[in-house]
Amino acid sequence: MAVEHAALAQSHGDGGKLVLRLVLGVLILFHGASKIMAGPAFIEGMVGKSGLPPALGYAVYLGEVVGPALVILGLWTRLGAALILINMLVAVGLAHSSELFSIAPTGGYGLELQAMYLFGALAVALLGAGRYSLGGIDGRFN
Repeated sequence: MAVEHAALAQSHGDGGKLVLRLVLGVLILFHGASKIMAGPAFIEGMVGKSGLPPALGYAVYLGEVVGPALVILGLWTRLGAALILINMLVAVGLAHSSELFSIAPTGGYGLELQAMYLFGALAVALLGAGRYSLGGIDGRFN
């Protein structure tokens, strides 16, 4: 009976990891698709204003396209989640630092969406992909 309970708990855990991966990956990927369609000029400008080389703006595609794709597929999931996490830290630093300690007009934290993405990516990086992934439960980076 205990073995059946452990297997059921593992299955639910893997299902939870799948839901978390898909939600995080798909929602971040929308941002990446938007940046692909708009081109890199906006991000290059923002990066350039901060004193960094504008070409570094292309790294946003790693965090908003490559990372989410890896997370969604469950292949090199921890690496993909790390790319998203780094992307969110840079985004907060470059575009949202003035809102870091703010409350939104609706009463929530001013950066609640960014925080959810950032900590969701941290959770995926710590948990791995789970059984329902291309990398499998024992995949090297899962």
